[in-house]
Amino acid sequence: MRKLASSTSASVSPTISARLLSTRTALVAAGVAAMTLLAGCNEQKAAQSNAPVVKIDVSAMALHPQSVAITAELPGRTSAYLVAEVRPQVGGIIRNRNFKEGSEVKEGDVLYEIDPASYQASYDSAAAALQKAQGAVPSAQSKVDRYKSLTQQDAVSKQNLDDAVSALAQANADVASAKAALETARINLDYTKMRAPIGGRVDASTVTVGALVTAAQTTALTTIRKLDPINVDVTQSSTNLLEFRRAVAEGRLKTSGDNVSVHLTLEDGSQYKETGTLEFAESSVAETVGTITVRATFPNPDRILLPGMYVRATIQEGIAENSFLVPQRAVFRNTKGEPTAMFVTAENKVQQRVIKVQRSIGNSWLVNQGIKDGDRVIVEGSQRVRDGQEVTVSPVTIDDATGEVKQAAAAETKSTEQAELEKTDTKAASGAQK
Repeated sequence: MRKLASSTSASVSPTISARLLSTRTALVAAGVAAMTLLAGCNEQKAAQSNAPVVKIDVSAMALHPQSVAITAELPGRTSAYLVAEVRPQVGGIIRNRNFKEGSEVKEGDVLYEIDPASYQASYDSAAAALQKAQGAVPSAQSKVDRYKSLTQQDAVSKQNLDDAVSALAQANADVASAKAALETARINLDYTKMRAPIGGRVDASTVTVGALVTAAQTTALTTIRKLDPINVDVTQSSTNLLEFRRAVAEGRLKTSGDNVSVHLTLEDGSQYKETGTLEFAESSVAETVGTITVRATFPNPDRILLPGMYVRATIQEGIAENSFLVPQRAVFRNTKGEPTAMFVTAENKVQQRVIKVQRSIGNSWLVNQGIKDGDRVIVEGSQRVRDGQEVTVSPVTIDDATGEVKQAAAAETKSTEQAELEKTDTKAASGAQK
């Protein structure tokens, strides 16, 4: 039994020893691997810490104060400069129509002719009555002259002389009455030729030849509209009007006097080539909508504008001096809703500022606070930078009409660099003197 136990122990011991050796070897290998991995991480961190910092490229635009024309775009409609409805002033049968519908007529042109027979007869009768009245005047005058001389000789009584003078006065009054009747007959005869009261474009006729018309009838025979020049009536809110007057009173806006220019945008989006002038603004505000009506007048030689067309008028309200135009793409709002923009300092570091925006001018914002001359605002790349970060700046300009970003001209870039160098030299010189 002892031999069997000893042989069994001898066979188990080598197996346990082999397992322990294998475990130690695995632990040593794992430790070596862990040390190798840790060394690699330390080397990677060291490499990252020694790597150069990459500056983000941004595009910035230099801002300078300028005089900005302040305009207001208002909706409105066109209306004829003059409108005249043609109605007969005497009755009769239309004998002729002397115009082409839709054509241009001049002031004084004969449009319609009414049968003048009865009015001609009335005129002739009045002329005859005038001649009759005038024929009685010489006899009455000679009788008065004769009685005057006889009265001096006491050949006739003074009463006879008074009667003769009265008869002369009656004869003269009859002549005046006959002249008035003749003038009335002449006017009525002239009314049989219906003339254009104004020059302009004539509409369609509501009557034809042979129609019976009456004096002062309610239905107009036709309508004439003067289209050159033409009126444009636009509406403006009373709130904007108060703001405009406040800006003028505070000196923030300089008006251009009474000659205010107006430009039009037509229904199809095209610009009207002629420039209009502001005529007047109504003195009362519409209670229902809170607006006032402003009227402008435009030349219309080609008759492009017709009454009733919808247009948008751009009125130049004044000039805002020493103002800055910041591209709209460079302005965003913070969590408080305040307009902000990213600027680049002289050390090429990003600086976020809160600015005060007044209104939009084209593709830019009109700003009068928060900016000084020479500031560079970031227009591209602001989403990739943060406040205080150092960046690489590419100077650009923006076309305000289209919003297109363009590289700044070499001369402008050179002048900017020269200005920066001059500032640096000035600082260095002042430091050396100290």
